[in-house]
Order: sequence, then C-alpha cells, then structure tokens
Amino acid sequence: MTIHLTDTAAQQISRQLEKRGKGLGLRLGVKKSGCTGYAYVIDFQDAEPSDESVFEDQGVRIYVPADSVDFLSGTTVDFRREGISEAFRFDNPNVKAECGCGESFAV
Repeated sequence: MTIHLTDTAAQQISRQLEKRGKGLGLRLGVKKSGCTGYAYVIDFQDAEPSDESVFEDQGVRIYVPADSVDFLSGTTVDFRREGISEAFRFDNPNVKAECGCGESFAV
C-alpha cells in the first residue's frame, strides 16, 4: 500500500506542522458518514502510534489507522486553493461513487 502527496499537499502539511510547533505528520483515515458511505478524516499526529501504518512521501509522514488502510491504498493527496476556499483533495482509485456534494464516497 502506498499514499502519495503532491508538492502542494506536502508543503501545506509541513507549513501547518511548523505553525503548530508540534506534530509528527498527517493522520489520514476514513469513517462511515454521508449519503454515499464514507468520508475522509484528517488530523495531525502528535504521538507515535503502535497500531497504525506509517508512510513517508516528500519528507512528510502519513499515519493511517489499520481499519482505513484498504480504503486508502493508492490514494494521492492534493491541496488546492479555489477562489477563497482551500482544502485537501483526494484522488482515490478505490472510490466507486461519490455523493453530489463531494463529502462522501463509496468503495
């Protein structure tokens, strides 16, 4: 399993970790949610976990809980600014359908 970061995503994560003054990397998972089934969960990882997979891309660590690994395998994480909005976006090859608002997905 691999997770990739675009240049802009890696830069954004690094900036946020530096701004926070702490953190080991990005924690990326999924949870049951929305009209399609699952939603992405993003947070910062502040302590070294014992039961999560750890990936590194462009010098940034990505922590994935065991129950999310199959859902996220092969995903590319991007960070985009569109007008006044900015957010992480996911190119996940496992997604079979997304809801109209883009907040949830099915695998």
